[in-house]
Amino acid sequence: MTWTEEKVTADDGARLWTARAGEGEPLVLCHGGPGLWDMFDEVGGELAERAAVFRWDQRGCGRSQRSDGPWTTERFVADLDAVRDRFGLVRMALLGHSWGAQLALAYALAHPERVSTLVYVSGTGIGPDADWHPAYRENFLARLGEHPERLARWRELTGRRVFTDDEARERAVLQWSVEFEDRDRALELAGLMADPWFGVAAECSKALNAERKRVWGTPALFTACESLDVPVVIVDGARDIRPRSAVDSLERALPAVRRVTLPTAGHLPWAEDPKGFREAVTAAIH
Repeated sequence: MTWTEEKVTADDGARLWTARAGEGEPLVLCHGGPGLWDMFDEVGGELAERAAVFRWDQRGCGRSQRSDGPWTTERFVADLDAVRDRFGLVRMALLGHSWGAQLALAYALAHPERVSTLVYVSGTGIGPDADWHPAYRENFLARLGEHPERLARWRELTGRRVFTDDEARERAVLQWSVEFEDRDRALELAGLMADPWFGVAAECSKALNAERKRVWGTPALFTACESLDVPVVIVDGARDIRPRSAVDSLERALPAVRRVTLPTAGHLPWAEDPKGFREAVTAAIH
């Protein structure tokens, strides 16, 4: 699949990397993080056989212009709208993964008239982090601890104040390796996520995670979701080390929702059940 790349300018002048391919109904992809970049090249190409697919790197991340922020959900929602506006999309299907699922939901709440469908992949719901993060942390350490030398190395790198770019990549690959059910290939698969390596936008990640802890899990958010007039499909990998019960809060709140659970997949369901993931997304957007 050939992607047409372009830098889109946000309303404050920030330059955002985008790529588009395919024809048909528009589907905009929101990558995870925060602070990472679009890793949807392969699955995005498969989806572009059925839709007009638009990818983008969020502010200050990946191939987008390096930036000092601001690192707020409101700012990222405005950036996503700049992408939509640049390509003349009156309405679009949105697919968000992990942190990107939270961003896509925030966009749909702000601009429901501009969203035809929301595909919410591997998110953590709308409750407080206390609902899921302790169990995730326990699962993370247990899985990385299957190889004690990897856990020790990850802890060593995490404890450093300064490290090289190669060490930053090594730490990320170790951390991402917990996401895969295929434990024999986990390190290899995580390495593919880091190729090419653009570096984690650490300040972006820190600020948006802190914002989430302050404002997520409020009664106002639950009430807003109860009024969301957009069809939503929740796609989960049953083997995600983040407890899937966290997403129950969102499912309960939404008036028009369907949930698809892929039993053999983890946090990146397109990597471990590509057929099931494609079918779930295709059914959602058509």
